[in-house]
Amino acid sequence: MVKTLRWRVAQLFEARWWKKYLAHKDVATYLEWKKNYWKNVLDSIGGKLGMQPGQSILDAGCGPAGIFIVLDKYKVTAVDPLLDTYSATLPHFKPEMYPYATFHTQTLEAFTCTEPVDVVFCMNAINHVSQLDEAFLTLYKCAKPGGKIVVSIDAHNHQFFKHIFRMQPADILHPHQYDLAEYEQMLTRLGCTIMQTELIKKEFLFNHYILVAEKK
Repeated sequence: MVKTLRWRVAQLFEARWWKKYLAHKDVATYLEWKKNYWKNVLDSIGGKLGMQPGQSILDAGCGPAGIFIVLDKYKVTAVDPLLDTYSATLPHFKPEMYPYATFHTQTLEAFTCTEPVDVVFCMNAINHVSQLDEAFLTLYKCAKPGGKIVVSIDAHNHQFFKHIFRMQPADILHPHQYDLAEYEQMLTRLGCTIMQTELIKKEFLFNHYILVAEKK
């Protein structure tokens, strides 16, 4: 109950954060900047993914400008529980802007892929979910055998602060607080092999990483 309530509060603040963040950003300028950001991300990990145009992709927890915005040569499924809110309140996201993508307004835990995909992305979203184990299981189930699972995370650097953040909701947007080893174990316990751990940004409390895993 506590975790569910904390998640609902986090979702409320997530929607407010995006509205405030994008309030004074020109749509075209922001989306061009964001596309360049995602292209740089793909350049840093693309060698491990072996992506080919026409492959099937899942963008799990996609937000209003997820990695789906640069995947126009792929068959994309994008999932986020706040998509209807984003579409109604943000000019920066309208589903019709991305005719190659199919959007689902669902929690990650409740989502089921009709067919497993070649690559699953979950970028800066996994610690926003309500039920973390169920969300990771969804990522695993949605990937084909031999498919890739790409997860970006904010991972704690210090055990002391990790436990403090778990007890007190100091980081209100993120209901879950874990370190890098714990996130890696969540994938390996499911039967995935970690292929790449890429440090994207280093800070005192958290480092931002991208994990690339392969489903066995």
